[in-house]
Amino acid sequence: MNDVNESIANPGEALPRVALLGVGSMGGAILAGLRAPGVRIDGPIAVTTRSTASAAEYEAASGVVAFAGEADPDANRRAVRGAGVVILAVKPWAIHDLLQEVADDLAPDAIVVSVAAGITTRSMEALVPAGVAVVRAMPNTPSLVGRGVTGLAGGGSAGSAQVGIVRRVFETVGRVLVIDEDRMDALGAVSASGPAYLFFFVEQLTAAAGRLGFSEEDARLMAEGTVTGAAELLARSGEDPAELRRRVTSPNGTTERAIAVLQEGGFAETFDRALAAAIARSEELAAGSSAD
Repeated sequence: MNDVNESIANPGEALPRVALLGVGSMGGAILAGLRAPGVRIDGPIAVTTRSTASAAEYEAASGVVAFAGEADPDANRRAVRGAGVVILAVKPWAIHDLLQEVADDLAPDAIVVSVAAGITTRSMEALVPAGVAVVRAMPNTPSLVGRGVTGLAGGGSAGSAQVGIVRRVFETVGRVLVIDEDRMDALGAVSASGPAYLFFFVEQLTAAAGRLGFSEEDARLMAEGTVTGAAELLARSGEDPAELRRRVTSPNGTTERAIAVLQEGGFAETFDRALAAAIARSEELAAGSSAD
C-alpha cells in the first residue's frame, strides 16, 4: 500500500476520543495538531504526564484532560478508558510495558498507535485484547511546525477504516504516507532521520564558511538562510529538485564544479551506506523487542 493523496476516512466526521500517553516532543506536536482550529474530536483529549506540574499545564488547555503518573499510579489506565484512539508516545523500550499496563482498560474497538521506532505491530498485538487494532506510525520532527511526514502501517488487526482514522490524526501535523510494514524501517531511515541529515549538512556548510574566513554569525546566516530559502522554493515551486538544481548549475560554472566534487567523493554511495546503517539499527531494535 502506498498512498499520499487520497484520504481513506471521511474527513467530515469527528475523530473519536483520543488518549495520548506521553507528551514529550513528538507527543506535544501531535497534541498541538489535534487542538488546531477546524479539527473535530469526540470528547476531550486525555494526556498523561510524569509530573503533577506538567499535567496542570495541559489541564489548563481547552479540550484537554490530564493525568499525572506522579500523583496517580493508574493515570495511564484512566486516560485510555473510553478512548477510540490510544497513541503511545513513549520511548521504544517502554512500549510493551505500557501496553501490558493498559490492556485491560482499552475499549473493545480501540485503535492503538505506536510512534516508537523498531516496535512491530505483531509484538504489540500479542499484548492487547482481540478486537483492538494496532497501527504503527513513524512521524518526523517537522511535525512540530505542521510540516511533518508520517509513515503509517496497519497490523493484521487493522482494516482500512482504522488506518484511515489514524491517518486523519496525523494529517493534523503534516502529510501521511500509508505503506506496508516491511517498508517502515526504510521510511524511517529516509523521512524520520532525514531532518538530522539536513541539519548536519547545514552544520557542515556553516563550518566550511567559517574556514573560508566568515564570522560565525555571517556563516550561520548564509548556511541557514540558504537552506531554508531553498526548501521553501522547492515547496512552493512544485518542481523536481533535479530541475531546480539544473537551473542553478550553469554549464562550466562554479556550481557545476562544486557538484562534480561532491559526486566524485561518492555522495550517492555515502547516502546509501547511511540509510543502510539506519535500517540495520531499526531491525536490531525490532529483534530486541521481539525477544522481550
